[in-house]
Amino acid sequence: MTTGLVMERIRHSYGSSEVLKDVSLLAEAGKLTCLLGPSGCGKTTLLRLAAGLENVQDGHIYLQGKMVADGKHGVSLAPEKRGIGLMFQDYALFPHLNVFDNIAFGIKNLTAQRRDWVEAGLKRMGVAKHRNSFPHVLSGGQQQRVALLRALAPEPLILLLDEPFSGLDVTRRAQVREDTLNFLKECGVAVLMVTHDPEEAMFMADHIVVMKDGRVIQAGTPVQTYFHPVDAFVAELFGPMNHFEGVVTKGLLETPFGPFPIPSIPDGSHAKLLVRMEGIRVTMGTHGDVPEGCCSTTGHVEASYLLGRSSHLHIRVAGKGADEGKKVLLHVRTPGVMKPEEGAAVTVWADPKQVFAFPTD
Repeated sequence: MTTGLVMERIRHSYGSSEVLKDVSLLAEAGKLTCLLGPSGCGKTTLLRLAAGLENVQDGHIYLQGKMVADGKHGVSLAPEKRGIGLMFQDYALFPHLNVFDNIAFGIKNLTAQRRDWVEAGLKRMGVAKHRNSFPHVLSGGQQQRVALLRALAPEPLILLLDEPFSGLDVTRRAQVREDTLNFLKECGVAVLMVTHDPEEAMFMADHIVVMKDGRVIQAGTPVQTYFHPVDAFVAELFGPMNHFEGVVTKGLLETPFGPFPIPSIPDGSHAKLLVRMEGIRVTMGTHGDVPEGCCSTTGHVEASYLLGRSSHLHIRVAGKGADEGKKVLLHVRTPGVMKPEEGAAVTVWADPKQVFAFPTD
């Protein structure tokens, strides 16, 4: 029997607008499953259906092997009977209760053991000194940690998180995210989290479910999703791409780097090649060392921008294939500091692991 949350063939509409179209997913116990996709793709609606805040119109939902919702027969277990912990973007802490009482609010029987759990959680999440404080004196990160402890205090079967870090500033978000992930792993609870931030999904998730227009486009581990996207939409979720188009000839597509093999697309078909910004490597000069088997070309730096942890370069190269006779602008992201002079000559090549080919309609 599968432990965790199972959602099968879920369909849901608001009036004439169908927001979920035959969606199935699994959020296993002890793992964090992330729903990733743009705003309006149906992520939060799925979360509300799992929580019982919306009635399932079509499909089934199981928790720990027990059916809690059946759209066909109108079965819908009340939210408070599902054993679900909820945490939304605004944290929704009770302003009239102190931190300890906020966390303990949902515990039906506040035994000595559960009191000890709350006290240990306060220490573990670094908010013990605010035990008797009220929410309005806490920072955003501290409120987030208290809200997480409150959601976990009743020992839910699954924890549902809706954009839990979106209200935090960039500097604080990274640390709170890491502390949250470590604590969730220790608790061993099944977690289903909604986000539109691909970096957050890559960092947090054991399993990523990519959604678009009410459908699941791809589901897999972060490595599978990043390195083996099923289409251009999934590939481009993880950052800007360099685009090249052309006609496949003898299993090859011409690009500024040279011909790339794409045996999965038939000869004569129109195809596009996507290359990640970080998938393009740069060395100074026109005789840079290029790894064996990599296509390369030369070009000139048009602009460079230092972003702190990385540098963003614009490099102008000669076009090939569909861009023959034109100049093509490459967008490149390199780690660390790289600030060449405008007009400097460079050699560029593409990492085959960061190149993706798809047929065009």
